[in-house]
Amino acid sequence: MTPEQMADSPDESLPPRAEGRAAPRAGTTAASRPEGGIPPRPLDAIDQDILQMLQADGRASIRSVAERVHVSRANAYARINRLVEDGVIRGFGARVDHERAGHGTSAYVTLKIVQNSWRTVREQLRQLPGASHIALVGGDFDVLLLVHTPDNRALRELVLTRLQAIPEVLSTRTLLVFEEEDLEPQG
Repeated sequence: MTPEQMADSPDESLPPRAEGRAAPRAGTTAASRPEGGIPPRPLDAIDQDILQMLQADGRASIRSVAERVHVSRANAYARINRLVEDGVIRGFGARVDHERAGHGTSAYVTLKIVQNSWRTVREQLRQLPGASHIALVGGDFDVLLLVHTPDNRALRELVLTRLQAIPEVLSTRTLLVFEEEDLEPQG
């Protein structure tokens, strides 16, 4: 849900925009800006409170955000827009119970990859069905991949057929997840 959609909720009216400031385009983030762009502005305590509130409830209305952090709705709207424009907020989404959504098997897969092949491997991992999180890490392996699949057979197919077919992947290790829990932000 974008700040504009938050403002369009039934109890909200769209706060006025700052003069000369365009709305962020859908999908625009710091990651999509050119390298060497302007660094994000520092976050103050109100920005931190807004982030914490939106992490707990991404569907919170502008009105409720403003009331909780003790600023006007226009100020809350402008701050959320700035956080989106600066790439601090990368998007709004739903926390999914993967098992109830038909993906009852989850696993972390560690990968060792050819040196300097991260960008190539990352693009291929993004295309994998069920890939949920990808991280370049330091240590005994190079990449940590979280996947959600319908069952063990689909996980086996993903690891043995898809992952190990990537030429830059030297080895994999699969860690089956028995139980998982998303941590709620402290509030």
